[in-house]
Amino acid sequence: MTAALAVSSAQDGRTAQRLKILVLAESCNPEWFSAPLIGWSYYEALSQVADVHLVTRVRNCPALERHGLRQGRDYTAIDTEFLFKPMERLVRLISGPNKGWAILMGLSVPSYLLFEFIAWRRFGPCIRQFDLVHRVTPVSPTVPSPIARWCHKQGVPFILGPLNGGLPWPKEFPDLHKQEGEWFSYFRSLFRYVPGYRSTREAASAIIAGGESAYREIPERWKNKTIYIPENAIDPQRFPASPKRTAQGYANRPIRAVFLGRLVPYKACDILLEAAADLLREGRMTLTIIGSGPEESRLRALVTDLGVGQAVHFTGELPHPRVAEYLVNADILTFPSVHEFGGAVVLEAMVMGVVPVISDYGGPAELASPQCAFLVPLKERAAYIAAYKATLHAIAADPTSLLSLSDHGRQRAERLFTWPRKVEQIVAVYEWVMGKKAKRPDWGMPFRDDPHS
Repeated sequence: MTAALAVSSAQDGRTAQRLKILVLAESCNPEWFSAPLIGWSYYEALSQVADVHLVTRVRNCPALERHGLRQGRDYTAIDTEFLFKPMERLVRLISGPNKGWAILMGLSVPSYLLFEFIAWRRFGPCIRQFDLVHRVTPVSPTVPSPIARWCHKQGVPFILGPLNGGLPWPKEFPDLHKQEGEWFSYFRSLFRYVPGYRSTREAASAIIAGGESAYREIPERWKNKTIYIPENAIDPQRFPASPKRTAQGYANRPIRAVFLGRLVPYKACDILLEAAADLLREGRMTLTIIGSGPEESRLRALVTDLGVGQAVHFTGELPHPRVAEYLVNADILTFPSVHEFGGAVVLEAMVMGVVPVISDYGGPAELASPQCAFLVPLKERAAYIAAYKATLHAIAADPTSLLSLSDHGRQRAERLFTWPRKVEQIVAVYEWVMGKKAKRPDWGMPFRDDPHS
């Protein structure tokens, strides 16, 4: 891997050396979820093969220091909290807790522009000391990056992405975006007219699209420098492969199901409970619900109403490292989310041999495949519950059907979606941008199951 990053002495006459990369990740926190964890994972993985300096927000400092990083040596923290926090409080007031993410991203654009302005003031004078600059977060395509243009003027390659988002709210659930407080989504298409949108993409040397929906949003004029690489990956040390499943292992016990995610409407945990109710009441399935959120009290009440309390266990929110403790004993990941443009939990399940039962829509359906998961067609609520129920009953009737799916899921995750593999993919983009590879990287969209295709 290091050789892939090294600058060839035959090409430039210098002793081979690791690339120097400036990573912009305003969200970068090893102790959080979602975008902050993506920012941290990119930084940590790239640091194994390159000399990386991280630029992030000051709120991440305590966690970074606890993980051995030192400000000045490993990272630079920029304080824009005085501008970001009021916007965050306003969104929570408008939409409620754990909602209104699109609104928050839109209102946080000024604080992010300030973040880049301060970063450039610090690193602009020495930017040519870096081989390239990579903006990892924010993953939202609505946020412009003025540093792209400034880097272009200095002749330093700028990588944008992974960008993700743009997944339409499913027409089968017409009121869902209102329940999520995402009224701002009506105006989302206007982000292309935000100052800096065009110049960011024009100046970028490469754009990484973290999902099919994000790729489709890229105008044709920039498709020739856009590479599809799903935003999520897994750390094999955090989620080690569990013992290989056997037919005997399913004998004389219920199917063990796990739901993992925030308890918000679009994650559809209520749909899962209704679909699984008969199996839970009959003792043919158990369900562990990992996560917290504004829907928790309603879900607990639904568990009581359905009479399945003896088979359902709520853990509350768990630290990320503890999730594996529950997945290791699970058979299936029951994750019926209907608006998921990421879906890291699907990869975490696959690498541990847990078979996902997911909607055939959005990010989860890109990460998994019919060879390693049950992809339930997304339909209107009643029909979706019926289809999900039929899938669960088929699994309970023949648990051995999980064996080949479990093996294929583990293989797919290990071959395509570990962080070491992600680094290889990102390095391939770097090499293409720097002229070391003539062909733009392409692993298919979604990634192919066949390693030889």
